[in-house]
Amino acid sequence: MAEIGSIIDGKYEILTEIGRGGMSVVYLAMDTHLNKQWAVKEIRKKSKGKMGEIIVNSLLAEANLMKRLDHPAFPRIVDIIDNGVTILVVMDYIEGETLDKVVNEFGAQPEDLVIEWAKQLCDALSYLHSQKPPIIYRDMKPANIKLKPEGNIKLFDFGIAREYKEQSLADTTVLGTKGYAPPEQYSGQTDIRSDIFALGMTMHHLLTGVDPRKGEAYAPVRAWNPELSEGIEMIVDKCVQPAAENRYQNCADLLYDLDHPELITIGYKKKQKRKLRLFVAALTISAVLFTTGFICKKKSVKINNSNYDNLISASSATSIEEKIDSYERAIDIYPLKTDAYIKIIDAYEDEGNFGERDSANFIKLYNNNYLNMDKGTVGFAELNYKSGCLYFNYYTDNNGNVSFSDRVQRAYTFFDNNYSNDSISSDFEQKELSDCYYYICLFYKEYILKQTGKEAKLDDYDELFDTIENALNSVQNADDFDRVSLYNAIFMLLYDQRVGMAYVGFDEDRVLDTFDYTYTETIKIYAQKDKTTEMINQIKDKHEEYRSAIERAYSNAEER
Repeated sequence: MAEIGSIIDGKYEILTEIGRGGMSVVYLAMDTHLNKQWAVKEIRKKSKGKMGEIIVNSLLAEANLMKRLDHPAFPRIVDIIDNGVTILVVMDYIEGETLDKVVNEFGAQPEDLVIEWAKQLCDALSYLHSQKPPIIYRDMKPANIKLKPEGNIKLFDFGIAREYKEQSLADTTVLGTKGYAPPEQYSGQTDIRSDIFALGMTMHHLLTGVDPRKGEAYAPVRAWNPELSEGIEMIVDKCVQPAAENRYQNCADLLYDLDHPELITIGYKKKQKRKLRLFVAALTISAVLFTTGFICKKKSVKINNSNYDNLISASSATSIEEKIDSYERAIDIYPLKTDAYIKIIDAYEDEGNFGERDSANFIKLYNNNYLNMDKGTVGFAELNYKSGCLYFNYYTDNNGNVSFSDRVQRAYTFFDNNYSNDSISSDFEQKELSDCYYYICLFYKEYILKQTGKEAKLDDYDELFDTIENALNSVQNADDFDRVSLYNAIFMLLYDQRVGMAYVGFDEDRVLDTFDYTYTETIKIYAQKDKTTEMINQIKDKHEEYRSAIERAYSNAEER
């Protein structure tokens, strides 16, 4: 066991104990080199009995899993030290209180605050569920959520998280926390809907102050507090349905309702009546169509086509909200046509703003119809390409902040859909560009975000540059946005990876020639879109600074 005042690995000074579990102790430590505080979890490698061995393996799995993750809601793993007797995991020290302590001290929390926390948790779970294979957290509860002083939350304790494998019929021996864990977690296969159940029970606890571990019979939140809205009650109740198929099927759908709880209940009963009327009307129309035959069917198709075309021709004078509403109604008519989806992307690009809520709405539309789309069409390939570019160039969080790692990870899925598509249309003109983005995103995920723990080697940079140079040749006839977007991505990549390229001895002239080429081609372009102009100006402003930084990186590498 580490002693207070001792120094580990020559730089981590143990200050005090801040937590303890069955097989581990957590200390607050000071990095004497960086003058920064870290949390150090000490895991004893040897244990007694099968359960002890399971716990140790669980803690080790947690450390290895967290090394792969890069999301603002999760603490980072910065070092793992194995001295033969114990394993020391050095990670971010998170200030603040866990939400169970907040509830114990202050009681049930305000609805708007709980909704804000739940949205942050939804985003964190969406990130886990989007991994390949998906990661199921399996232990969502207030005690595992820390509220930071500035109001954001952090999710920790990944000891029983697991990768979802469809062929696996049972989970590991270690289970979640009674009261928060769904029924299937005790008897069979968990999936992403299991996390949604636990999040629902967590919201219930925070809104009511009632701890589900104490065995109190479940009652809707307004039975405990009538002042809560009907919308939040319906959201929580849907999350915690015993049968997984009756819950939200993904976090994007849940996030949408959390963003619009009032929409669930505004005219809710009227909506049900309207559905009944539509059903009756549909029966009537069906009878008419049945009797009038082929001619009426052709007229119906013609009407639908006309309505669809009108809806995707929204006037440029309308607001973006009106445009999006028009395009969504077009998708309701023909959900497998890609034109309306691409119109939505164009609208966000023209607006120059694409935030978390916009993303949740877009992903919901995409996911609802993705499986049934024809993967061999140009439209499908173009939809994935433009979706990836939208995330790569425009995505921000709800506060308007830009995280390049967030953009890369969210864009990767769409470019991967094209890269992995064996039936992709040979007429898709942006194939090389799409693949180049795929390789850039993949490179960031594997080496820069360190999700795999691998270091880039000389051959890896060679392969990346071959792809980049092919894309630069093919982009010459593309539109201004496609060209500048690619130049900006390459520009940032070369700057970000200057130290790594210099370290492995990658050809400096090749790096600088590519860097200067992207700059020269960029300043030739006179852009029509504000966002394109913004990227051009950024490249102009940063060219000398970034070029000098690349040269310094190579100079420093030679000196070493």
